[in-house]
Parts: sequence; C-alpha cells; structure tokens
Amino acid sequence: MKKIILFLTFIMSLNMQAQDRPKLVVGIVVDQMKMEYLYRFSDDFLPNGFKRLMGNGYTFQNMHYNYMPTYTAPGHASIYTGTTPSTHGIVGNEWFSRSLGKEMYCTDDASVKTIGDGTVKEGEMSPKNLLSTTITDELKLATNFKGKVIGMSLKDRGAILPAGHFANWAFWFSKTGSFISSSFYGSALPDWVTQFNQEKRYMPYITKGWDLFKPAGTYNESLPDDNPYEGKLYNSTAAIFPYNLKDMYDKNDAGVIRSTPFGNNLLAEFAMQAIEKEELGKDTITDFLTVSFSSTDYVGHLLGPRSIELQDTYLRLDQTIADFLAYLDKTVGKDNYLLFLTADHAGAENVNYLRDNKYKVKSINPKDIIKGLKDFSIATFGADLIVNYSNFNLLFNRDIIKSKGFDLSKVKQSFKDYLMTQEHVKRVYSEEEILGSTGNDYYLNFITKGYDPTQDGDLVILDKAAYIEYQGTGTSHGTPYSYDTHVPVIFYGWHVKKGESFAKKYITQIAPTIAQKIKIPFPNGTEANVLEEVLENK
Repeated sequence: MKKIILFLTFIMSLNMQAQDRPKLVVGIVVDQMKMEYLYRFSDDFLPNGFKRLMGNGYTFQNMHYNYMPTYTAPGHASIYTGTTPSTHGIVGNEWFSRSLGKEMYCTDDASVKTIGDGTVKEGEMSPKNLLSTTITDELKLATNFKGKVIGMSLKDRGAILPAGHFANWAFWFSKTGSFISSSFYGSALPDWVTQFNQEKRYMPYITKGWDLFKPAGTYNESLPDDNPYEGKLYNSTAAIFPYNLKDMYDKNDAGVIRSTPFGNNLLAEFAMQAIEKEELGKDTITDFLTVSFSSTDYVGHLLGPRSIELQDTYLRLDQTIADFLAYLDKTVGKDNYLLFLTADHAGAENVNYLRDNKYKVKSINPKDIIKGLKDFSIATFGADLIVNYSNFNLLFNRDIIKSKGFDLSKVKQSFKDYLMTQEHVKRVYSEEEILGSTGNDYYLNFITKGYDPTQDGDLVILDKAAYIEYQGTGTSHGTPYSYDTHVPVIFYGWHVKKGESFAKKYITQIAPTIAQKIKIPFPNGTEANVLEEVLENK
C-alpha cells in the first residue's frame, strides 16, 4: 500500500510540474488589424472563431503601441521582445543606417543562404539585426534548448523576428509558391516542409478564384464594391468581385495569393502540419509556435479599411481561426495550450474618403516631400545636403556639410523651419531633442522609444493626424496616432480566466506577461511591466 501511495504521489507531482507550463504557447499576429474590426464585423463572425477567443479568453480593449514608427518589423519585434525599437534595434522594415551609410532591410543577412525552392535573395535572412532576446529565446534557454520554437509567416520578417535567435526553424513564403528558410536554421528543409511544398496547396485557391464568402447583403459594414478609394489587385480592370486569380497567377507568380484571404488559409494549413510533424505540445516540455497572418496587411494597403475585400478577408480569417482552434483542441488538448492574438500595427482611414466627407486632409507623395527638401537645400545652401528621407527620418550628408564649413546645428534649424511651413507637418524633432526628452511631450515620447541614434536620422518628422505619406488609394500606417496604435490583444487557454479590461495597456507588456505566466526569465530588453489580469488564476 505504501508503494502504491508513493507511486501515486510521484505521478501527481509530475502532473503538477507539467501544469506549471502549458505544453504549447501559440502567438498569433494579424498584420494591420485594427481593434475596430472585432467590433465592426462582429455580427457576421462565427461563434467559434474570434467570438470564442473574446468570450472565453481575456480581452484587452484598449491596447496600444507606444512608439513610432508603427510598421510590421518593429511591431513583431516589440511584441516578442517586450521592448521598443530604441532597445531592440528594429527601427523599420527597411531604413538608411547612419552608422553603415547604406540602406538595410530588417532581416538581411548576406552570410546565410536560401534553403528550399526560393530565389537567392528571398532566403538571405536571419535575426542577426535584432538586438534583444525574445520570449521565444527565453523559453529555449529555460528548457535547456529542449523546447521547440518554430516561426512562420508569408513575410520573412513576420516569421524570423518572433522566432528569435535560437529557433529551431523560421519559414516564410516565396514567390515560387514554396515555404522557404535560410541556412541560419539548418542545411535543408525538413522532409515534411518539402512534401508540403510539392503538393502546391496554393493552386486550388488560385484556380477557384476569389468571390464573396457570404451573401452580398452581409457586407453592409463596407463601402460599395466599386468605389474610388480602392487600388486594383494585380492590374485587374476594376476592384470588383469576382477576381480571376488564375489569370493573375499566369501573368505574375504564386505571390499573388498573398494579396488574397487565401494566403491566411495556406499559412494555417502549414501551421497545422508543423504541429503534427514537429510533434509540438506532445510532451511536458513547452514548445512555442509563432504564426503571423500577412494577407490582411496586403489587402488593407491595396484596397483600404472600408473595402468589401477587407471585410471578406476578415470573415474568412474568422473561419480559419475557428478551424485552427478546433485543431489545437484535438491535437494538443483544450487545457494544454496558451494562445495570444494581437496585431503588429493598425491602419489609417483612406485620406480621400475622409476628405470627400469634409475632413480637410490629404495624402502626401513621399517623392514630393523628397523633391521639396532637395530643392530647399540647393536654394538655401547651394548643395544637396540630404542623404536620405524615409520612415519620417531625415539624414544629412555630414561630410558635405563639414567640407563647406556649415554649422550642423544651423542646418538642422533651417530645415526644421522649412518643414514647419509644410501643410502636413505638425512637429519636427532633432536628434538632440529626442535623446534629451524629459517625458513631458506626449508625441516625442513615441519618437524617443522608436529612435536609435546609430541608425536613425538627424531630424524626425511628425505629420498631422490623418495625413498619410502614401498613394491616394488603400491605406498605410506608421504614426503614433490611435488609428495606427490601437490593436487587439486576447489571451486564451491555459490558466486564462474570462474577462476584459478597458484600461490603457501597451504592447510591450505581452512578452513579460508570458514570461511570468510560464515561469521563465524576462526577455533581456524589457521594462518588465506586466498584464496582471492575465496572471491571476481562474
């Protein structure tokens, strides 16, 4: 009897230890998702998709980004590091690096090679430019590298940055129609990935084309199908359903699926295959899967937040989320996985749509901004002193300024004065003002948290609210205004109670919260502010 009691005690002890961490953590990022979409489209969502997450999980209704620029790469990096670009170093998707004196891409790494059926450049990627550890890195360290970490997305940056420095794999989609990786992670793709690619699962979606998912009357939360605020999908004659994707594919490549809802479907299929073949969540050592749905961003940029195409994309994603949750329930177990869903940024209303409804704003072509700056420079200083303008950052050619005997501080002030005469500009901040920020200027705080003096500009421009440095159709993002910063955050599953919070929270609180919840170290750059509501047991 004593032996039986000891044995049962031992088994119970193992079970209690196993419950200290979930078997699997799943991080879902929906690219360019506004919190508003969960409200606006809610009547048409299924009961077991987004509604299941919100109804049975914990929803933060007032979650925001706390830095500028609000772009995809900084967003993914900030979610998983628990800090901002000023610390983790990913200051844009691409940017002109002051220290290197050249353009760079967030995940560029010429020292690695493409693994899989992709073009040479598509696979020359790694997390080497990410300066902080991620929550996924800390899980690897905490489990003595026994826990598996796999990241995936249609975009390289959406796969690589969340997966961190120690991931088993990160996979992204090539225009050849295959999921690829780089030699940073291994010498050859796993067999299951090669098999998945050979099946060309994107082709049934391409062949079928894109028509409405639900009856036309469902889409009364959007503008008419044919409206002047939409761009055209791969040079289609009009932005009208149905779309002949096979014709677009024949004239382009498999990359066309990215700008349709079916890119999300394909990624979900790939994620489920990864869970099965990599046996994620099958033992008592916690694994981590990061999934970034990119098609919402492609559709949003091209067709805008009020398009039927975007609504259709979210209604289909709702079904995809429902199917994915059901799969997790079946394979990992309802009480064995911890899931969170958020977005890497939100997005603005189309400027022309606002202006047509009597809001005095407009789109500003970045090329016109650059031309105006260069013309001013030549007229004022007799030379083009500008090296680069991008991501709201203006960089000067300090060698020319020095050779001509100009005072750099006076050059900066001269350009600030000029920029303040431009219709779209609200404020202009110099490097000195950014680094000397006292915290009293609300918008300067955003810029300071997004600024790295070794990589960013001499001046940073803050546009007025609702102005966009973009084309006239579709939409964009990047500012510190609420339409770009306000995103959903929902925690669901393992030891998460039902509830919601309307208090203002910040995206950098996600990673340290997970660290506390599953009892592993914080990512090394985080300020460690947590979401206490999620840490409370049921």
